[in-house]
Amino acid sequence: MMKKKSAPGRKTVFYVLLFLLLFVCGCGGSETTAREESREKEERSLQIGMIFDNFIMERWQRDRDVFVSAASELGAQVNVQNANGSVEEQIALVEYFIEKKVDVLVIVPIEAEPLLAAVRKAREEGIRIIAYDRPITGAQVDLYISFDNHKVGRLMGEEMAERLKEQDRVVMICGPVTDHNVSEVEAGFREIMEESNILIEDIYYVPQWKGEYAGAYVRQNEELMQKVQGIMCGNDNLAGQAIAALSEQRLAGEICVVAQDADLAACQRIVENTQTMTVYKPVEKLAARAAQAAVALAEGNLQEGLVYEDETGRRTPYICLEPVKVNLSNMEEIIEGGFHLREDVYLNRPDLLE
Repeated sequence: MMKKKSAPGRKTVFYVLLFLLLFVCGCGGSETTAREESREKEERSLQIGMIFDNFIMERWQRDRDVFVSAASELGAQVNVQNANGSVEEQIALVEYFIEKKVDVLVIVPIEAEPLLAAVRKAREEGIRIIAYDRPITGAQVDLYISFDNHKVGRLMGEEMAERLKEQDRVVMICGPVTDHNVSEVEAGFREIMEESNILIEDIYYVPQWKGEYAGAYVRQNEELMQKVQGIMCGNDNLAGQAIAALSEQRLAGEICVVAQDADLAACQRIVENTQTMTVYKPVEKLAARAAQAAVALAEGNLQEGLVYEDETGRRTPYICLEPVKVNLSNMEEIIEGGFHLREDVYLNRPDLLE
């Protein structure tokens, strides 16, 4: 006759329960520790705030993505905000980042003067300030980084001068007067027009970089469009709207149109022969360099030899990158650089790929 197995004793049950309790607590403790370590790591990492003018322009989206990626690789965290073209919102965002106690604040200014007080307050709080692509005229900032905007204007002018002759006429459709870079690009373009004896018939400043105003200007000045041989546009978005209006007048491809930014649509128009050239500004280089500079500033290691002096006499450490003129003859430079894919650029002209 088999004996029944005896039930576990009280001591055995006690030890089993104790073991399970310790195991569960241990797991919970590990999770808590992991969360604490993650929070401490976040608190220790460099905090960068970044305020854009808007994301209407294609290039700003590229700048954002490259900057965030490059900064992350350097161990920094980036909080990106969009002012949506509102000066008031941009000021409020500076205040927001002051409250967040970021280490570095990168700003694409809409207008400089309204930002002066907020920028001054941020610097008083120990926040390093980088003016990105546009200077904050009159403000004491730690760094200004951009392309050579005066050269951008000269490159546009040089392309125009190569295609037009003396006494030909052009109009200028520029960005808003509140954008400091507009005046620098304009100055460079005017220099070449004067040197080449090409006449500037009219100049129009587009409010807030809104492309529809460029199109409206061309439509409202149809008689003038019949008389000019060239149009200089402040960027590719304005050029696109102007060319659409020229198409309605059967003038697309008949008038030399130059612009900047190397947007995909602009590159497509160049191979389609409705836009003559664009100025390629490798924003990947600019954004990556800005991210490196932001980290170096926070660590006190930034060393730059160039100095930018604005109209008020303010002198600021300056990083200046070189722009590149691109037309149909050297479109491969954009493609080989990975800025756009060949099949996208030649989407509407696959015959040119054969």
